[in-house]
Amino acid sequence: MAEKTYWKILLLMKRKPGISMEAFRDYYENNHVPLCRPYMSGIARYFRRYLEPQPHAESGTNEELPYDVVTEMWFDDEETYKGTLQYITTTVMPDEVVQDELRFFHRPTMRIATVVERETDMSG
Repeated sequence: MAEKTYWKILLLMKRKPGISMEAFRDYYENNHVPLCRPYMSGIARYFRRYLEPQPHAESGTNEELPYDVVTEMWFDDEETYKGTLQYITTTVMPDEVVQDELRFFHRPTMRIATVVERETDMSG
């Protein structure tokens, strides 16, 4: 069975207080993504996974989550992944990106995590 490795950087982000989830998604997709695209060389796949809280089965509570979106940047090779991770964890993004993030992200709560996934081909 073939094995494949994927390298990912996850960005966990919260919208600014007072911004609706609908407005947050719209701004991210239609303004921020196009602005950041020129800075994304080497990224193989780019996902935004918008979180929608659901009621808890026992308590019935449906509280707001700590994050509104998990952004995934996928890489085909470990070298590009490590270089991108080094850059985003030690360098302030370009001014135009930071200024744009200040419009809709609650930047103090942003977090970065990494994932190394191993996939086993189960078709055989």
